[in-house]
Amino acid sequence: MAKTETTTETTRQRCGCRVGEWQAADVERAIRIAPSSYFRWKRAVDGILAAIALIPALPLIGLLVLLVRLTSRGPGIYRQVRVGKQGRLFTMYKIRSMAANAEAGTGAVWAKKRDPRVTLIGRILRALHLDELPQLFNVLQGDMSLVGPRPERPEFVRMLSAKIPGYCDRLAVPPGITGLAQLNLPPDTDLNSVRRKLFLDLEYVAHGGLFLELRLLACTFLRAMKIHGPLVLRLFCLHREVPDSVCEVAEATPSSPLPFVAWTGEPGQGDRSEDRAGAIGLMAGAMTAGGRT
Repeated sequence: MAKTETTTETTRQRCGCRVGEWQAADVERAIRIAPSSYFRWKRAVDGILAAIALIPALPLIGLLVLLVRLTSRGPGIYRQVRVGKQGRLFTMYKIRSMAANAEAGTGAVWAKKRDPRVTLIGRILRALHLDELPQLFNVLQGDMSLVGPRPERPEFVRMLSAKIPGYCDRLAVPPGITGLAQLNLPPDTDLNSVRRKLFLDLEYVAHGGLFLELRLLACTFLRAMKIHGPLVLRLFCLHREVPDSVCEVAEATPSSPLPFVAWTGEPGQGDRSEDRAGAIGLMAGAMTAGGRT
């Protein structure tokens, strides 16, 4: 526990967030779902598989980082704060696919289709999902899992938890690199698309198991090889139809959202009140502008 608290504190300092702005305990109290018993020992499976995957991935990560550094200004590895299991903050790693300081003037916004901030190399990395490879280190550190709900940014978790009942239930388990929702549904574009993904995220939380895990990983590998579609999902018994009724649920009471963590731009830039004020409006506009990062 002490190690986790130290890591969270380091993440807050690296992001320029003031201690107390984000309280994991508030998220923990909002979680109402009991995860499958599989999650009690899932950490061991993740560690073994991530270590094996890193053997061929390490040289590729190094090559891609070098390529990014040679073709655009800025670091090769991008660090971003995300919300993990039970609301704990952690630093997620990605190979940088956008221009450096892409959000310096806007605050936190979701990526959109044909986003001008994405570099030429970044478009290729995103299309092949190669920018996610460094997250294998997050899995080894215990912050993420190979399979699970995608980790979201604190700014968005606060907003979505105020709009969608039960949104925090997806935080009952560690976030993942891939998952049931990611394989079945396109990137989020509005609140209803988030509700649809939440429906599948909660199915995984409640019914997760080793056999389901292996099928999701196999299907993800085929998708990386550009072999995907409903037929592949049906082959692995992973195809899901989300009922329209999940989009008819009334919004949660907006008067009691989760504590707000201010957006501070790139790590180390410090707290800027003008970005904090603009972030909420930009996030609402991003709901209808395009997909998420």
